[in-house]
Amino acid sequence: MENLEFSEPVSPSGRYFNTTLLCAYVFGFLESEIPIDDSQTMYLFKDVFLPINPRFSSIMVTSKDGKKIWKRVEVKPEEHLKFPKFPENPSIEFYDQYLSDYVSMILTEKTPQNKPLWEIHVIKYPTTNGKGTLIFKLHHALGDGYSLMGALLSCLQRADDPSLPLSFPSKTPAAAKASESSGNAKKCMLKRLPSIVSSFFYSLSDSGWSIMKARILKDDKTPIRSGFEACELKPFTLSNMSLSLDDIKGIKSKLGVTINDVVTGMIFYGVRLYMQEMKKKSKRAESTAVVMLNTRNIGGYRSVKEMLNPDSKGVWGNQISFLQVSIPKLSEGRISNPLEFVKEAHKLIKRKRRSFSVYVIGFILALEMKLRGPEAVAKNIYNTLENSSVVVSNLMGPIEEMALANHPVNGLYFTMTGLPENVNITIMSYVNTLRITMRTMKGFIDEQKFKNCMEKAFEVIFKAAMET
Repeated sequence: MENLEFSEPVSPSGRYFNTTLLCAYVFGFLESEIPIDDSQTMYLFKDVFLPINPRFSSIMVTSKDGKKIWKRVEVKPEEHLKFPKFPENPSIEFYDQYLSDYVSMILTEKTPQNKPLWEIHVIKYPTTNGKGTLIFKLHHALGDGYSLMGALLSCLQRADDPSLPLSFPSKTPAAAKASESSGNAKKCMLKRLPSIVSSFFYSLSDSGWSIMKARILKDDKTPIRSGFEACELKPFTLSNMSLSLDDIKGIKSKLGVTINDVVTGMIFYGVRLYMQEMKKKSKRAESTAVVMLNTRNIGGYRSVKEMLNPDSKGVWGNQISFLQVSIPKLSEGRISNPLEFVKEAHKLIKRKRRSFSVYVIGFILALEMKLRGPEAVAKNIYNTLENSSVVVSNLMGPIEEMALANHPVNGLYFTMTGLPENVNITIMSYVNTLRITMRTMKGFIDEQKFKNCMEKAFEVIFKAAMET
């Protein structure tokens, strides 16, 4: 019973992600190569999952002095482990659809506040992508995508050799220019002065636009932005597409850009193709993508032990900000030359990297939290997303195949819910595949047509790049 006395303060971001306006969740999906054997479920639950972080055994309460804290409670497995029963049917397509409907249902359901804020859904039925599926539903107050995905990955091992750690794509900083590495500091400073000045003005401009977006400016109503109220409460559906990282690297090499540039350009082009197909005039509409960013200055995941260390760079919690990017319009020239979208994405991302607006926005949110509290910050974030058209986020997965309790993992992806945008796109790499997951509002977005436009965008860009 001593462990039940554990308590710790709820972080500022944990508080505004669990308010009357924002109740956000991160969903992680693991697809198994073999049928799921649930005989080890209780072992994994008690000895692997719960010990990851005390928050998984805690609820959010108000202390005597009025502060939000995590309070340790007894966790009852039957309240968190879900084993849904599907009708028996020999058809894989039937289970594909049944799983899709089941996921749509749990995307909008809220977990009770008087119990730890997570669930695990064990789907023991085969689908096109796996013999079974594990769905982790984790409240955003527990941590951001980086923290929660790092926690899940700590439960898995390398399939080829469990004694070896998982490894991830490296983030290699751009090499310093030779001209900057030679000569004296004054010359280097003079050469960098125009860049510093432009970064300052970019930061002012981007930060000002972000503030206006949260209060005044709204995207046009289009086939990807309904303008309806309380969209986060409406039903959503998920669709997925898988891309070969080798193909993406091929485009990257041909165009001299980054993988991020290629994927962002493809998404922007696919979004505009869908908008034009649904309503031709909307190809010129003002539409904005909000890119969610991890602000940790690190190149990969840290162990859970490291993340729980307050002095670690990869500290546990919500360390996120966002970047707003105007989606390039679809002109006749860009229709005939889709590579322009990749080049435009490269230009936009390069310009945004020179801006410090991500950190300015983070500072403004922290200041507003101190002065006005979590509800005010939640309203600011909610309005920003509601006034935009698309939310995009990405996470890196391991480059080796994984296994959970001797179940090889065939696929790995994630999504987020509880936010008011009509289209949410998440990107995750695993081994040599990039999984793009599209969460779209049912009854407003034609999810199959949207997916087709994304696939067409990549095919057209790949073909054009290979012909250059």
